[in-house]
Amino acid sequence: MGTILLKGAQLVTMNAEEDIFTGDLLIEDNKIKEIAEHIDVQADQVIDARGKVLLPGFIQTHIHLCQTLFRGRADDLELMDWLRQRIWPLEAAHDEESVYYSAMLGLGELISSGTTTILDMETVHHTDSAFQAMAQSGIRVISGKVMMDHGDEVPEPLRENTATSLQQSVDLLEKWNGFGGGRIQYAFCPRFVVSCTEELLVEVRDLSNKYHVKVHTHASENRGEIELVEHERGMRNIVYLDHIGLATPRLVLAHCVWLSEEEKEIIRKRGVKVTHCPGSNMKLSSGIAEIPDLLNRQIAVGIGADGAPCNNNLDMFQEMRLTALIQKVPHGPTIMDARTVLRMATMGGAEVLGLSKEIGSLEVGKKADMVLLDLDDFHTYPSYETDVYSRVVYSATRSCVDTVIIDGSIVLKNRKIQTIDRGIVLRESDKSIARLMKRI
Repeated sequence: MGTILLKGAQLVTMNAEEDIFTGDLLIEDNKIKEIAEHIDVQADQVIDARGKVLLPGFIQTHIHLCQTLFRGRADDLELMDWLRQRIWPLEAAHDEESVYYSAMLGLGELISSGTTTILDMETVHHTDSAFQAMAQSGIRVISGKVMMDHGDEVPEPLRENTATSLQQSVDLLEKWNGFGGGRIQYAFCPRFVVSCTEELLVEVRDLSNKYHVKVHTHASENRGEIELVEHERGMRNIVYLDHIGLATPRLVLAHCVWLSEEEKEIIRKRGVKVTHCPGSNMKLSSGIAEIPDLLNRQIAVGIGADGAPCNNNLDMFQEMRLTALIQKVPHGPTIMDARTVLRMATMGGAEVLGLSKEIGSLEVGKKADMVLLDLDDFHTYPSYETDVYSRVVYSATRSCVDTVIIDGSIVLKNRKIQTIDRGIVLRESDKSIARLMKRI
């Protein structure tokens, strides 16, 4: 990989001291070698970052790459109708090629808007194709095939045999976990309690313990979902997950919009992690998660765009802005300041994924995952004595992303992605969705 020297950037480190200063940063192989006001070395590549802002790369803690092809095809529906009428039939129609191009389409969007790490959940079949796309794109990712072995309304092609679902998951784990020097990791992904038997969930618990990997699932996104869980399992979502032993520090719960006091305390005491998806929760009218309360309880909370058909984009800038603004209506204008939100998008995400010693801040020895922003434009000025957190969270957009470095490699340069052929992906994405629509 060699060395990369970024010169003269405004560094927003997001470290414990939250240092902000103008200086240089040196990357050697895939790690940050040195940070100083001035670094005088001969580097393989030198990036003139004067006048630009250098941040840790954004970390999105809930994404569905397999759904990117469905953008614009599941609008204006409530969660369970959205799943039953649109998403599950489309996922059931997927083939290897469509999963690959769905992933590539999403990865191109994510990287181009400054996201360097994701926690992803695929569909039931063809997950190997998605991993191939992730490996090619250069992104840092934790992902796994979705697991669904229960539910009369789940389409037949998606409803799995329990043993088969478990075996396929383990096979994928053994192939991909640790790939690329650890850039790719595996997670077990039971979709949610509604579509999983207790047998499956208990086995996932044991496999997570055996392999020391994450469990990524949805929980308490919607009131109708909670009612279904209470009807079938006799208790609320988080209480049930705790009852069967799944509530551990390796569990990452997407959404958590409707939590009881008991459930919040279970999450806190067990060290369970939460991912907040404001755009998705608003579009599906699921509700507003009580994020300030969770943060006050010292619960690790990250931010995720969810999937393209319930958002309809994967842009962390929009998610950060929404994360801040939706809480101000019920709680007042001071409740979610820009610094808190930017931390959720960087170090907060790293803590959710158990990677805070490796990524999430600009510190010597950490992985070289970072985004360089050019804030020299109408919508981000004036810049004179303006708070940089405010500029990034409230004013910046994806158009500001100039350069993205992941694991020491430049994957976006001068706003052009280096690892994905944009023309091919756009063309093949249209062909793929046309094929799926005929199939359903």
